[in-house]
Amino acid sequence: MLYLTRRETFNAAHKLTVPEWSREKNYATFGKCSNPNWHGHNYQLFVTVAGEPDPVTGFVMDAKALSTIVKEEIIDDVDHANFNLDVDWFPADLQPTTENISRIFWERIEARVNQSGARLYSIRLQETENIYAEYYGPNGR
Repeated sequence: MLYLTRRETFNAAHKLTVPEWSREKNYATFGKCSNPNWHGHNYQLFVTVAGEPDPVTGFVMDAKALSTIVKEEIIDDVDHANFNLDVDWFPADLQPTTENISRIFWERIEARVNQSGARLYSIRLQETENIYAEYYGPNGR
């Protein structure tokens, strides 16, 4: 089994807050991400697919095709957008944490990636240089 990873970047804003909580409790739980003013991140998205290389092309999956899927299903909608306000397919009742965003991204691209003959293996979403989440699908690895 071989793995191919495509990296894409985007900038997006969000706010983490529970409306029923006080500003102090939101800040204690979510830190700066609960700031009443929106804030953003320069995200890095790593999409990894798994499979056996095609005997003719040597590709697990055509990297250009993978990039197209990621851009059409995710990047075009989230780049320079606000997860809380602008991304129609991001559930309004879900905190836009790195963890939740990773899971929703998986759901957005899994079917198209798997149609290629490769299998979606993982989504890694890096929010800052120190924070990232990795998702291996509903069944784990």
